[in-house]
Amino acid sequence: MPGTRKLGRKTDARQAMLRAMVTFLLEKGRIETTVTRAKEVRAMAEKMITIAKEPTLANKRLVFAYVTKEAVSKKLFDEIAPNYADRKGGYTRIIRTGARRGDAAEMAIIELI
Repeated sequence: MPGTRKLGRKTDARQAMLRAMVTFLLEKGRIETTVTRAKEVRAMAEKMITIAKEPTLANKRLVFAYVTKEAVSKKLFDEIAPNYADRKGGYTRIIRTGARRGDAAEMAIIELI
């Protein structure tokens, strides 16, 4: 079930981190992070893309409330969501890259397909 991982943080810090990571993913197209964080980011990023596929006022308000940069929200509605108009899901890909040198955390790259 998405959203149940605590990621070693309190609720406010975790939500802020996920919002920032989703915003950065939508802005850049790919990010490198740990596997567990990537799985959480995937769930929220795919929800944002699904919401943006139908550009109603209510959906724009939902996206603007979650994504932290207005320019990224505009990009989501104008560029990203139309690319996935005929796709029913699976907008992101997680590629495992191996262990991190410092603490051996399993790393991954998450990117938009």
